[in-house]
Amino acid sequence: MLTAKKDKISGDSLGTGRRKTAVARVRIRPGTGKITVNDRPFEEYFPNDGERRLVVETLDHVAHRDKVDVVARVSGGGVISQAGALRMGLARALVGLSEENFNALRDDGFLTRDSRMKERKKYGLRGARRGVQFSKR
Repeated sequence: MLTAKKDKISGDSLGTGRRKTAVARVRIRPGTGKITVNDRPFEEYFPNDGERRLVVETLDHVAHRDKVDVVARVSGGGVISQAGALRMGLARALVGLSEENFNALRDDGFLTRDSRMKERKKYGLRGARRGVQFSKR
């Protein structure tokens, strides 16, 4: 099940992406290729080239880089997690924009959620798995 849909009022395509504790709510509308994240330019929000490439490769994969404007709200997690969440939300929104994008995005893993999360601390241990040090005396 995908959480991609069309906004009934504006006609924008919506998608939600998640990775670790980061959540990205993405809105796509026909435009010139402008990307805005949390009301800031994309290049300013993600200063590193690797994070930018992670997000933009989704648009490049379906050749929509200069055809749509992207407005995203990202919260939680770190910068890499936010970029991963934005990548997934963008892919879901692109599927909402056009169903023919689905197979291309799914086959290359853009719609697969990265489910790795931090493991919770268990009682009686010092961390998720580390126990207390054994003392013989």
